[in-house]
Amino acid sequence: MISTIFDRFGCGLTREDRLFERYFVFGADLPPSLILTECVKMRVIVMAKPYLHCHRRFKNGKDHCYWSIAEKVRTRQGWVQRHLLYLGEINDSQKAAWTKVTEVFDPVGQQTRELALYPAEREVPDHATDYGVQVRLDQFALRRPRQWGACWVGCRMWDQLKLEEFWRKRLPDSREGTCWRHVLETLTVYRLIDPGSEWRLHRQWFQNSAMADLLEEDFSLAQKDNLYRCLDKVLEHRTALFQHLRQRWQDLFGAKFEVLLYDLTSTYFESDPSFPEGDKRRYGYSRDKRPDCVQVVIALVVTPEGFPLAYEVMAGNTADKTTLRDFLKKIEELYGKAERVWVMDRGIPTEEVLAEMRASDPPVHYLVGTPKGRLSQYEKRLLEQPWQVVREGVQVKLLPQDGELYVLAESKDRVNKERAMRRRQLKGLVKRLKDLAKMELSRDQLLLKLGAAKSQFPAAWRLVALQKPEEGKAMSPPNFTFQLRKDKLRQVRRREGRYLLRSNLSAQESAKLWRFYIQLTQVEAAFKDLKDDLSLRPIFHSLERRIEAHIFVSFLAYCLHVSLRACLRPLAPGLTPRSLLEKFAAIQMLDVHFPTTDGRELVFCRYTQPEKDHKMLLAQLGWELPPQSPPRITQKGQVRPE
Repeated sequence: MISTIFDRFGCGLTREDRLFERYFVFGADLPPSLILTECVKMRVIVMAKPYLHCHRRFKNGKDHCYWSIAEKVRTRQGWVQRHLLYLGEINDSQKAAWTKVTEVFDPVGQQTRELALYPAEREVPDHATDYGVQVRLDQFALRRPRQWGACWVGCRMWDQLKLEEFWRKRLPDSREGTCWRHVLETLTVYRLIDPGSEWRLHRQWFQNSAMADLLEEDFSLAQKDNLYRCLDKVLEHRTALFQHLRQRWQDLFGAKFEVLLYDLTSTYFESDPSFPEGDKRRYGYSRDKRPDCVQVVIALVVTPEGFPLAYEVMAGNTADKTTLRDFLKKIEELYGKAERVWVMDRGIPTEEVLAEMRASDPPVHYLVGTPKGRLSQYEKRLLEQPWQVVREGVQVKLLPQDGELYVLAESKDRVNKERAMRRRQLKGLVKRLKDLAKMELSRDQLLLKLGAAKSQFPAAWRLVALQKPEEGKAMSPPNFTFQLRKDKLRQVRRREGRYLLRSNLSAQESAKLWRFYIQLTQVEAAFKDLKDDLSLRPIFHSLERRIEAHIFVSFLAYCLHVSLRACLRPLAPGLTPRSLLEKFAAIQMLDVHFPTTDGRELVFCRYTQPEKDHKMLLAQLGWELPPQSPPRITQKGQVRPE
């Protein structure tokens, strides 16, 4: 910004700054286009860049100005002026040769022209009458602070994935001039930074952000009709988008797609459930613990690094086990046949689908969890197998059986965790049962309280045998007793921290099998990011196609999110996309208005300079902030937009 602070503005100076009270010149703030034109008396804080310096001396009854080029250098004792070049007493034409000229954008003529800035107290020299402008320094104003840094990060990730190029072919501008790809970019960056409804974007967020500056658009971009109409145009390009993103992730991060993680989640609607026939909003098993609300089911395939390859929105009453066959076909159609490894939870595949995967050509490999009942079936055979250490604290047993490989994995950390959870639940249940034995309750009251205890301590309930009082008998011992089921406790202790997997992979690399299954947490992390960080819900739309478009934009924002995470992962594990966005959100943009003596106004749109933490992040990421935009000047009689 302008590197001068004037007494008339009431800005305080430090003791060291007061030592540098000099006659100095005014210039525009664009480094290196610093415009230095004329001596005016003002107190200054000079930045550590070269500038024209005027030494005024009254000699022989005349006022003389001697010019030099200097810069300010910080030392242990404070700021020190360093002389670079002495120019002497020069005339206006010579001074003009040393004056840097700023390019100012003319919004009416749609062209750039050169202007030189002069203080209002000094007339424009004859040689500069065509391009000189007198500025009233004492009337400058700062207007429209808005968030710039996080918006710039979002737009940078958009460009890194070449989404501008992708959507230019598929979303041409309307006849009225609406740039639909910029509308979609705004919706996506909004979902990434500060998610909310489209109405909030139109009413509040767009004006408080710098998206218009970054996209060189105006408020017409965020008209609410444009936002909703854009949603109607994007769904048909979903398949092509994921094919494009797959190639970009492979080029940028060397992503591999041999291992695919598959899982499902649901998102609910707090709305009237009277929907037309065939609508996907249905009651079903709610993973959000909201069985009272209608929902849709979302199936997702991601890589171990979290890059999504495909997703599908299905009816809310869809059973998990009915989805896998269609997704196998979908991935083959999108990316062709290949030897891939599918990693899933135990409730997704059926025996029929697993048999089809084994019989396909080329074979489709899988690694899935198994129900705990199957562990009882193979427990004796597994006891005969030796443990193989795959890493510190983790060991596995391998059992080939009927063309498949069963893997019993045990983690010491998980043993300790599950054991502590079981002890805590058992301790709480025993305490509650002892309290109930001391109470004077009717039989119905006791049964109600036992039901509440079962709901509160479900894991420990099956480890306790209860003797309930019969009708008409006292509710105290010996009619009401409980005891520990030691046989059940021994079985639970043996299985704590252990889980049984099944696969059609070879048994050569046992460590790889365990690592594949652990990576299934990446799907859960993706769902968590979608629901929490990107606020997939609440969904404010009532039309089904708009609901699916809302989910599409959320996944597009997640693609930016996971790409940003891939950029941060090599730098430090503690750096997250959210922390980076919050850090860069501190960089604001302001409009600096300088009125001129001829009734016009010079407007500088400037983002604030990055702080030390921003500079460190930029250096680590290899990013550079864009140059400041050229200033604008209003025409005479033109109404200035606020």
